[in-house]
Amino acid sequence: MKNVIFAGVGGQGVILASKILMQVAMNAGYDVKESEVHGMAQRGGSVDCHVRFDKQVYSPLIEKGTADFVVALELLEAMRKLEYLSPQGVLIVNRLKVNPAPVEAGIAQYPDDIESWLCSNVPHCHVVDTAQALKEAGSSRALNIVMLGVLSNFLEFEQRAWEEAIQQSVKEKFVDMNIKAFYLGKSIPVV
Repeated sequence: MKNVIFAGVGGQGVILASKILMQVAMNAGYDVKESEVHGMAQRGGSVDCHVRFDKQVYSPLIEKGTADFVVALELLEAMRKLEYLSPQGVLIVNRLKVNPAPVEAGIAQYPDDIESWLCSNVPHCHVVDTAQALKEAGSSRALNIVMLGVLSNFLEFEQRAWEEAIQQSVKEKFVDMNIKAFYLGKSIPVV
């Protein structure tokens, strides 16, 4: 059983990222279940998706402490989903900071030390800087696909399977850009 959580804020493409991983796993013959939490997504609120795949999956929800991977498209969202990560689990987090509504309203401050805290306290933490990959992809909206490329380094699916799933999941006019973004993410050094 593989348990993957995608976490981000509204507009980052968290749901599309989960749909592409689901398609990859289904194309490989796995039973796949998924659950989405939209929250205040259209207002920049938290969005997360649970994706589980194996020979047989009975529930779409990942229990706390059992996620093999948490893929966070934003630093604060990594903190929100950290309790779901298993002790051996891998945290992949984008270095990006997106101010939540209380910070935007001036009634709270964005924590300064999230990245260093994660690196010091999560054994398998990989903070990635996607800025250059997004610039080369030509769109900041490709963040979700860049992060899928990073995740793909930890999963045993063939590269062609990812390309096929992207083709099946995005509009035709965006396929080439998304495949490019995927490979740019795959090439980001993960330390």
